[in-house]
Amino acid sequence: MPGSTKRVRRRTGGRRGKTAAIIAVAATGALVMTSCGSSGGSSTSSGAGPSGSSAKAEFNAGNKGIVNESDHAGGTVTYQLSSTPDSMDPGNTYYAFMWDFSRLYTRALTTFQPAPGQDGLKLVPDLASGLGAPSDGGRTWTYHIRPDLKYSDGTPITTADVKYAVERSNFAPEALSNGPTYFHQYLQDNTPAYQGPYKDKTGGLNSIETPDATTIVFHLNQPFADFDYLVSSPETAPVPQAKDNGSDYVKNVVASGSYMFASYQDGVGASLVKNPNWNPASDPIRKQYPDRINVQFNIAQTTVDNNLIAGNATMDLAGAGMAAATQATVLGNPQQKAHVDDAVSGALAYVAMSTNVAPLDNVHCRQAVEYAIDKQSVQTATGGPIRGEIASTILPTSVSGYTPYNAYPTTDNKGANSPDGLQKAKDQLAQCGHPDGFSTNLSARSDRPNEVAIAQAVQASLKQVGINVNIQQYPSGKYFTDNAGAPAFVHANDLGLMMMAWAPDWPTGYGFLEQILDGNAIKASGNSNLSELNDPNVNQMLAAAISNTDNAARTAAWGDIDKAAMQQAPLVPLLYRLDPLYRPDAATNVFVTPAYGMYDYLLVGTK
Repeated sequence: MPGSTKRVRRRTGGRRGKTAAIIAVAATGALVMTSCGSSGGSSTSSGAGPSGSSAKAEFNAGNKGIVNESDHAGGTVTYQLSSTPDSMDPGNTYYAFMWDFSRLYTRALTTFQPAPGQDGLKLVPDLASGLGAPSDGGRTWTYHIRPDLKYSDGTPITTADVKYAVERSNFAPEALSNGPTYFHQYLQDNTPAYQGPYKDKTGGLNSIETPDATTIVFHLNQPFADFDYLVSSPETAPVPQAKDNGSDYVKNVVASGSYMFASYQDGVGASLVKNPNWNPASDPIRKQYPDRINVQFNIAQTTVDNNLIAGNATMDLAGAGMAAATQATVLGNPQQKAHVDDAVSGALAYVAMSTNVAPLDNVHCRQAVEYAIDKQSVQTATGGPIRGEIASTILPTSVSGYTPYNAYPTTDNKGANSPDGLQKAKDQLAQCGHPDGFSTNLSARSDRPNEVAIAQAVQASLKQVGINVNIQQYPSGKYFTDNAGAPAFVHANDLGLMMMAWAPDWPTGYGFLEQILDGNAIKASGNSNLSELNDPNVNQMLAAAISNTDNAARTAAWGDIDKAAMQQAPLVPLLYRLDPLYRPDAATNVFVTPAYGMYDYLLVGTK
């Protein structure tokens, strides 16, 4: 999930785990997660929380426990964001922070238990009454949703609404271009003939059956071992077809969660209030702590930071960490540092290289960039080791299948600022026919000062070998729909290099790799495979691995795919991300969830 950094995939601000042991719990059994049972996650109250541990407010307390644990109800919680979301429509979003936040007003079939540490990676039923029942060797998955569920308008929720939600989010790119493409790729009868629910009125996909109002059956074209993870995405949050008006649905989302929209203003913000038709007896993981939740868009990152410190905001919605300047001041103040959690983020910060923009369409030009970038200067530019370790692989250390290696080593990771890095980069430039270098453009998100600082460090490194880089800045809210994630725009504007941060859609190698490496995932808008890598070998390796019901073999495959992809040099790994987050005194039930690599928003309240 990108760049809150994620798209989690999600695009994300970033997520990076300090230990692979946290992730290992997520891969049990021949078909992942089928042995976890059907009970929901526990909820918080004063006393023991989801993990049974309250935490004293101190540095990194939220990484291991719940800070300011409370069942106090009332008040207003305020989120601020430096740009705008890609969308608040659950079927049209791919930022990790929106997958986290959308759980307040929507319910997917499954979700991650709201808890810090290892417990936060437990997948639990949400809209569904239990995890999926696989059959036909993992090609068919059946779910039953809880009975008597209602939307915020009082109408009943049915599995037909879940089916419709998947159809609109995956087969109507003319209206909803964000989000992953898994369902589109793997549903059994996926053919060009089906044009999505806005164009095709014949009843939708035959590969999704709803034999009754509480049963839904997915028929896949191959075994898919991670399917319980896949249905945790907000794309399975129900949408009533009668209330859907395509791209404008975001202005009037019908809630299935514990909160509903009181108002939404594009580019400005939104306000949520308690959903009167939400039934706590049907929902073991949610509460209704604050009376109101306000979301404010387009607040400069440094202003967001200062408002958190002053107690004028509750949460930074992006979850991507403080600006480097704020971070330095806060960490130097012991009283303020006690409010910081260096979030176990699980994301990779990297530079994507377009395989379709000359001269980076030549692998040797891309390999020159691999050798030339000074990763130490990148780490320094974003605030030092507190923002993550220097990366050499596509998979972060926290994701199952991570295998340590370095395909493009230079002394001390200094790239062209080391003698060997300089020579290796020049050798590759000679092989691609540009011995004196070349010029290209590099995109970055204008509202993310740390990303811009990284882009400037990359620019300085590449200058050492004659690669002249012009930095082009675009807003986060449109970065994937209109700019770096729109291949036609990339080609027309010579975006040979693109700043990116990526976290797993779920914590397995497939959940991290597929949407950024698979040629079948390339989209005209909302694209996450920014490099447009379409290598038949990598594509086949991904498809074969996810269909393998042997957990050990599947896990080993992810590291092999990582290495195979890096031979093509589609991206330059920069940092395994950590994100220092600030929690104000008034915020209650604050903890970092490893599932999203930021604060879990589901139970946040205020004193």
